Amino acid sequence: MSDMENTPITPEQAPVPDIKSNEEMHLDDARRIKVLSPGMLVFKRFIRNRLAVVGLAILVFMFLLAFLGPFLSPYTQAQVFKGLGTMVKDYAGAIYNEELRYTVVDGKSFGSADRAQFLLALGKKAETFTSGGKSYSYVEEAENTYRILQLNEVAEVLLGKMQPKNGFTITDGFTAAYEAAVEAKSSTFDFEGITYHITTERKSSKISKDQDVALAMLNVYDPYTPEYSSLVDSYEFKLMSSRAMQENKTRFTVNDQKFTIREDEGLTNILDTSGAEIAEVSNIIVNPIDQSIFLSVDFKGAIREAINEKIPEFSYIEENGETVDYSIVRVNMTYNIKREVDTELIRMYESPSADHPLGLDNNGMDMATRLMYGGRVSLLVGFVVIFIEVFIGIIIGGLSGYFGGWVDTAFMRFVDLFNSIPFWPMVLIFGSVMDALEVQPMVRIFLLMAVLGILGWTGVARIVRGQILSLREQDFMVATEATGIRTSRRIFKHLVPNVMPLLIVYATAGLGGIIITEATLGFLGLGIKYPLASWGSIINVASDAFVMTNYWFMWIPAGLLILLTVLGFNFVGDGLRDAYDPKMKR
Repeated sequence: MSDMENTPITPEQAPVPDIKSNEEMHLDDARRIKVLSPGMLVFKRFIRNRLAVVGLAILVFMFLLAFLGPFLSPYTQAQVFKGLGTMVKDYAGAIYNEELRYTVVDGKSFGSADRAQFLLALGKKAETFTSGGKSYSYVEEAENTYRILQLNEVAEVLLGKMQPKNGFTITDGFTAAYEAAVEAKSSTFDFEGITYHITTERKSSKISKDQDVALAMLNVYDPYTPEYSSLVDSYEFKLMSSRAMQENKTRFTVNDQKFTIREDEGLTNILDTSGAEIAEVSNIIVNPIDQSIFLSVDFKGAIREAINEKIPEFSYIEENGETVDYSIVRVNMTYNIKREVDTELIRMYESPSADHPLGLDNNGMDMATRLMYGGRVSLLVGFVVIFIEVFIGIIIGGLSGYFGGWVDTAFMRFVDLFNSIPFWPMVLIFGSVMDALEVQPMVRIFLLMAVLGILGWTGVARIVRGQILSLREQDFMVATEATGIRTSRRIFKHLVPNVMPLLIVYATAGLGGIIITEATLGFLGLGIKYPLASWGSIINVASDAFVMTNYWFMWIPAGLLILLTVLGFNFVGDGLRDAYDPKMKR
């Protein structure tokens, strides 16, 4: 061997490897690692984590679903779908009349106060009563039918002497009629076709002439046609017909016009001389539920007949020849007449179909579209709340960690103050206040994000403070101080960027928790309000056990989306944490 071969080779004389050769380099090759940027190193480490990649794929899908899906959906989140169907509805109501109905003589008045005094007198069985300075009496014309008379004083008997009143002329015949009534102990007497009433007050007796004022009766008169209304509602018609029915007469006369009374299967009808039906008399009141609907007397008669015979169902032939079935449902003393009607119904709880892959909800809205819009709200709330938390946390934590001393103490006590505020009670109280104030749905979203962000920044502040306390004494910070860089630039240009990897991990992991919080508030009914949707408000229907057990498509899809999204953020957060870990093996 020559001397040259035994001479050791210095590092300077070592051959330089040919990096331009075609030799394949591996990911863990030292030569390759030296040329990778820190960001590329983080990326390479991130994609090695399969769960992190799966989480990223889930999040990409969720963002496409929430922010691109609504543009592809043919529906809007508040669009209500309706369809034609039949529904049993109340059509009319009937009740046995138990209150006196009044018919007042033309030109007279008998108001509510007068009627109240009459009922008191009727209850006390007093023959006369006074109301509004006027005296009244009443006569029972028939069962539950009373003729109310106004008494006008014409004479007064004091110490056996009769004195005229109000210009009345006393004759011998009038005096004789009065004395005969007193001897017979009667409170009324007739003279020249007029009935007079005798009332005794202390030492005097008053003689009054009666005058018809009103008729009080339980019976209800239904005219068959509108042209008969004025006749049937007149005082004379009701008075003469009630007298005839009381006396079991089949005929009566009003204003020289003759009428006939016909009893037919428990119903009383009044006919004119030609046999045309004028009115129906009954003690059952029948009225339509919709006051714009006119009920014919024949129809009312069919209802009354069914009620009298206690028949729960009956059929009636309409004017167009159609036969309609009706049912009668009694509730206490009221009879509800129901019928099936064609109506526009909201398509609630409709199962999945080709047009609506996830069915329709309890408001008749497309579930798939609501989930898309709900994801937009849930993700937006999560990102905005995290941004608010990080923004406030960086400022408070950065200033506290950099300055230390009394500044650090003051800021940390401020953080302790916020940590002492109970999170859930405050959020629930705030949601209840917004309900009471009826805050608009869009305004409610922003207020909710602000409240969640303000109450949740303390954790970020503590992380930033702890990191800056360890970084501010390092050499690069001494260099920044020596070069005269201002304080704000040192904190936010040199210290905070070194904390950002940890904040990114914290924010990514915290997003899932924010979405869970928003979903919980929505489930409790304190989050996003109708008609806007969020995943939490959608699964609120699961609070009804019947819906939860019978309509799976109402809450399971929203629950799965929340589950997948939170898992995705957790997987990505774990992957970023591992990628930023400098102790991880290359």
